[in-house]
Amino acid sequence: MGEGEESRKDTMAIRVREFDMERDLAAMEELERRCQVGLSGDQADDAHDDGGAKKCRRRRRKKKGMSLYVEQIGDPFARVRHSPDYVMLVAEYGEEGGGEAVGVIKACVRTVSRGKTMMKKKQQFAKVACLLGLRVSPSHRRLGIATELVRRAEAWCAARGAAHATMATTASNSASLALFAGRFGYAPFRRPLFLGHPVHRHRARVPGAHRVLQLPPPLAAAAYAALLSPAEFVPADLPALLAHKLTLGTYLAVERGPDPSLPPSFALLSVWDATRSLRLRVGGAAPLLRASLAAARALDQHAPWLRVPSLPDVFRPFGTYLLYGLRMSGPEGPALLRSLCRHAHNVARKNPACAVVAADLGPDDPAAAAVPHWPSFSCDEDVWCIKKLGVAADSAGNAGDDDDDWTTAPPADVLFVDPREF
Repeated sequence: MGEGEESRKDTMAIRVREFDMERDLAAMEELERRCQVGLSGDQADDAHDDGGAKKCRRRRRKKKGMSLYVEQIGDPFARVRHSPDYVMLVAEYGEEGGGEAVGVIKACVRTVSRGKTMMKKKQQFAKVACLLGLRVSPSHRRLGIATELVRRAEAWCAARGAAHATMATTASNSASLALFAGRFGYAPFRRPLFLGHPVHRHRARVPGAHRVLQLPPPLAAAAYAALLSPAEFVPADLPALLAHKLTLGTYLAVERGPDPSLPPSFALLSVWDATRSLRLRVGGAAPLLRASLAAARALDQHAPWLRVPSLPDVFRPFGTYLLYGLRMSGPEGPALLRSLCRHAHNVARKNPACAVVAADLGPDDPAAAAVPHWPSFSCDEDVWCIKKLGVAADSAGNAGDDDDDWTTAPPADVLFVDPREF
């Protein structure tokens, strides 16, 4: 039998269906475990891992032997459930009726901003699909399973009116890029920065000249409506996100007694509790580094008055708080945003499960330069890819904007990263 015939036979042996919680949960947990064991080396060379949303066990960064991983925990639908339309597809391989679950992909369709202003001064929105959580068992790769999962997920999203499809991966994930960019025609689109900072035992000092206020969700939504009009990927249900139980607060920083001769300054951000859905872990650290950090923690615990900047135990799984909607304005804007990040750090100190505060921002966003972060918890490897699925109308009746292809449009001033899809 030739290669072509074998390929056709393998494809015919693949059956894709929707996920069933009672039937598939244990199998999917085992698949995640097998994919984690199957990943080795400097790249996810055959992993068929989408890298994403932020996201179920991915290698974020590799530097000097250390890597930052992200694991999804809890509800398998957590990253897509908030969307009006979402699905989780499972691939079975084998004889009819007795196939083994060897692959999975998640998809959702939501309405987000295009980052442009229409002639009537209304923000332009589009229906966008997000493909994420693609996994194929290490023992069943190179059989066309990932291809079939992506094809079926795209068809599902297109049937629900999605004009574009997106996915997230890392620059080092050659297998994922080859599949999506090479086989399916996705184009690298945006390169968000992941900026993380450890949570210390000691409170971070907020300057007395800065005042931090917590905004109620309706007022926060009104503020963001004015500040995020040029941003990309702002969800149409932003008010629901701001009122979500896992949004711990939206905070505004202003100056006490500002100089009336200068433009007013302020900073704004929201805090999302991701400790219930994500676990991060640092791997590949040298034993000497582990020992020295453990010694610093012990010294800080027994002599807190020394205020040793001890690092949490990041070599075990830990939780994170995500900062989103970071905006600033005025000459004191950067300093005020730094104060807000310190305030978020102090909020995170109250949760023993949280060891890192992190944010995703566009590389050209001025706010990125003002966010405190440690290089060991940060990276610039993330790649968003996009593909046009065809002409479709969004919920507001707008067409897919054929005259301006979003896949080739220049980046907007601000890239909004929804913490629910991290």
